[in-house]
Amino acid sequence: MIGRLVITLALSLCTAPLINAQEAESYGVEKAMPLSYQKMKATLSYPLSWEKSGRKNFDHWKEQGVKKLLECLSPAPPIVPFNLKVLETEQRNGYSVEKIAFNISAFDRVTAYLLIPTIGKAPYPAIVLMHDHGAKFSIGKEKMVRPLKSEEKRLISEYGKKLSLNGKPQLEQTPLIEATDQWVKACYEGTYVADYFASKGYIVLVTDALLWGERGRKDGSDYNAQEALVCNLQQMGYSWCGIMTFDDISSVNLLKRLPQVDKDRIGTLGFSMGAHRAWMLSSACKDIKAGAAICWMNTTDSLMTMTNNQNKGGSAWSMLVPGLVNYMDYPDVAALACPKPMLFFNGLKDKLFPVGGVKDAYQTMHKVWKSRGADDRLITKFFDGPHFFSKPMQEEVLLFFGKYLKK
Repeated sequence: MIGRLVITLALSLCTAPLINAQEAESYGVEKAMPLSYQKMKATLSYPLSWEKSGRKNFDHWKEQGVKKLLECLSPAPPIVPFNLKVLETEQRNGYSVEKIAFNISAFDRVTAYLLIPTIGKAPYPAIVLMHDHGAKFSIGKEKMVRPLKSEEKRLISEYGKKLSLNGKPQLEQTPLIEATDQWVKACYEGTYVADYFASKGYIVLVTDALLWGERGRKDGSDYNAQEALVCNLQQMGYSWCGIMTFDDISSVNLLKRLPQVDKDRIGTLGFSMGAHRAWMLSSACKDIKAGAAICWMNTTDSLMTMTNNQNKGGSAWSMLVPGLVNYMDYPDVAALACPKPMLFFNGLKDKLFPVGGVKDAYQTMHKVWKSRGADDRLITKFFDGPHFFSKPMQEEVLLFFGKYLKK
């Protein structure tokens, strides 16, 4: 029997049709995508999604999903006492802005902005506010908070469009307030979002993610530095998105310890990469009571195409969780926040997030919230606009948090 099998295999090898060299592809990658990307996507079955769970035990599904999420994000940076210090305080209309410093982990001591209402009565509801990516690293938290008067003239280092004599981009110095005013006009319709929510009675905490603002690159912001940063982190056992998420959890833990904060009324909000951080935090951290994510939701199938921005890498580096896609798709991870109140907005003209993929993701999430009789707590909506956090959007988010975070 063994001899017959060997002969059969030998004959099959000898008689197999030869591949004409002209018929074989002479490359394996087009642009930055493997030619086999469609076949690769077809192998993704998302076994920990709610759909694959059999819909038997929601609590067990959620426990297993959160466990896998934290496992893929791990290891977490070691935790040390916060050792919070207030560096400067500025009074504004109805609230104060404190520039603070604290140990976000054993790895990093960071500066942040803490906005505290001066009207109403403590303890106040609080928001962990996430800044965007935007391929602009010279500012981070300042995208959300108008800089203190004492900081407006502080110069930030940016690579400009001008070329130096050797043909390389040269480092330019820009006044901080000029850069922030331009940014909030371009992305937030001229509104400093942290100031807006603080003026409405919320304590707001905003930190720099690693590589932005005062946690940026010593020798000047550089888009291409993302790839090397990710590689260096992974070679030491960490992931960039993992560092961000655990830092964001640390921000929540800091708020919980502040006497002015009602620890049972902490929410999170972000736009673009900040939206990704917001729903990741909502799923990973039980202390978040409500979350709002503006312009970041889709499916892997819709994003990983030959024409989508995601396939270029670059900005996607900061939102990669090693191995997670082998268990859950983006909406599956976001659905781990169920039955918390969650809000997702996307633009019908947002070129980064195809509308079809957003609709599919929304449908996936609604199935989970419906299974808990909580579909009224999941707000999903399209705005007729681009990748942008407009004033009407901001007003609706304010109403959303008013319903779920205000007493």
